[in-house]
Amino acid sequence: MDVTNPYEVFDVVRRHQVESIITLLAPPARSLSTQADYHLYTAGLQNVLQAAHTFGLKRVSLGSSVSVYGGLAEGPYREDMPLPVDSHTQVAAFKKGIEIHALYYASRAHLEVVSLRIASIYGPLYYSMHNAISRMCHAAIKRVEPDFSDRPDRSIFADDQGDWTYVKDVARGIQMVHTAGTLHHRIYNIGSGRATSHREIFEAVRQTVPDARCAALRPGRPPHAPVNPAQDLSRLKADVGYEPEYTSRASQRRSV
Repeated sequence: MDVTNPYEVFDVVRRHQVESIITLLAPPARSLSTQADYHLYTAGLQNVLQAAHTFGLKRVSLGSSVSVYGGLAEGPYREDMPLPVDSHTQVAAFKKGIEIHALYYASRAHLEVVSLRIASIYGPLYYSMHNAISRMCHAAIKRVEPDFSDRPDRSIFADDQGDWTYVKDVARGIQMVHTAGTLHHRIYNIGSGRATSHREIFEAVRQTVPDARCAALRPGRPPHAPVNPAQDLSRLKADVGYEPEYTSRASQRRSV
């Protein structure tokens, strides 16, 4: 459905007798324009929240992102950390914005909204091929070099890190928070809880495909890259008992 159309949103909630909503609305990885992105995030979010309020739904779980921590010099990232106002990516800017708007709306409308700061995802059904993990895995299967022609200098840094999390762990974390009876916080990190480098990812791929190649992997780390950009999972573990199940090596074997 088109979430920017309020009639469609209300009709779906009514026809299917929806009891709660997990909203992961976002523009495509390569969006048409900043204006279109603004419209989707603002109008879509407003329609979802208004439908939840009108129909008296139990909870709205809002898909936010680890990118809101962008600009912080060091992790692990905790949910109570002050976030930089400046944003260097579309995702970081809009996710911070929708958290502020949604949580304020919830306080005024007496609606339960929980924000889920989701880590960098990889695994089956990933469609855009934007992340390095998918490119390495697909190239290994085809016995070719992964294509990083869209990256600066056509390469990636070996020690560039992220909280890379297997899609099944992310899905389970979202489910555990959304279906919990009582939550003690309004914001939760969902991820692996550790920082994984491109070097570690490629080593994991080669465990399954020993002749895998990646000439684009260059030594070092990007300028101004954060130290240990992992998410702190203390809240998630304490409130819903979440523990990530997939290590980078095990999940790479499944992905390849």
